Amino acid sequence: MQRLKKVGKVVGYSLGGLCLLLLLTQAFLLRGSRGRTIDPAVGPKSVRYTSVPTILIPGWGGNTVTYNQLINRYQERNTAQKVMTVWVSPRNRIRVSGDWHGQPNALIQVLFDWNYNTSFHPQVSQLRHVLIYLNQHYGIRQTNIIAHSWGGTEFMHAYMGSKRLQQQLRLNKLIFLGVPVEESLSDHLPYHYLLVHHSKDKNFHQLRVQMKDWQLNYPITIYNLMGSKEGSRLTDGEVPHIQSEMLRALIQSHPTISYHQRIYANTTHSQLHSRPVILNQIERILWGKEDAK
Repeated sequence: MQRLKKVGKVVGYSLGGLCLLLLLTQAFLLRGSRGRTIDPAVGPKSVRYTSVPTILIPGWGGNTVTYNQLINRYQERNTAQKVMTVWVSPRNRIRVSGDWHGQPNALIQVLFDWNYNTSFHPQVSQLRHVLIYLNQHYGIRQTNIIAHSWGGTEFMHAYMGSKRLQQQLRLNKLIFLGVPVEESLSDHLPYHYLLVHHSKDKNFHQLRVQMKDWQLNYPITIYNLMGSKEGSRLTDGEVPHIQSEMLRALIQSHPTISYHQRIYANTTHSQLHSRPVILNQIERILWGKEDAK
């Protein structure tokens, strides 16, 4: 009996130690990227500085690492600066570090305390609260978005499901990195608008209805960037191109939305937010001068 008690204690201590290790690991992953003030006076001449901030949204399991390379690269080049981290809990509790007051080319990093769910729906509510919070407490009236994977799906549903956001938060440039907006179609299918009639994704059809009801009266530019895994033409290894390309079917009812698409060869799903060639492209999209080459 005494031996069983000892075994029980060892097991209990082991499990407690494992839980503590997991909590410490999660805390480290959610620490937020380090911000650094930039000086536009010494920045690249090809860069245009603007007061419109850019919100960074990670995908499933995404954390500080997701956009660390992007943030560090832009800060080192005096292109953009990370000014704020926003954490949101599963109960929509928001915590903030840093501040936004119109700094040039500001980056705002969103981090979910827990985003390992089997569905993206919990993060839709959390992200909606974040966007409303930024609009209400920091006066953000216009924004760019960079979103990876489910982060873009969550953004679409969070924004399109809120009349308040549609009225008070104006979108400028949206950069989607391997974002699935429709998840029922096969990775063997090339894009065609008529595929909307074959979709069995209820979330996608909900977005279609919401998009048609959206009273959009200003221009938006969407950049849909996808990767192709080595040896494959129609998927990045995790998200089939067709599931991202169905975004084109969603925006057809809005002539003020300009759509651009690019597929990067030999690029996996996780490389979409870290490859230098893609980071350079994002820099040109958001802050490049029109006459820059």
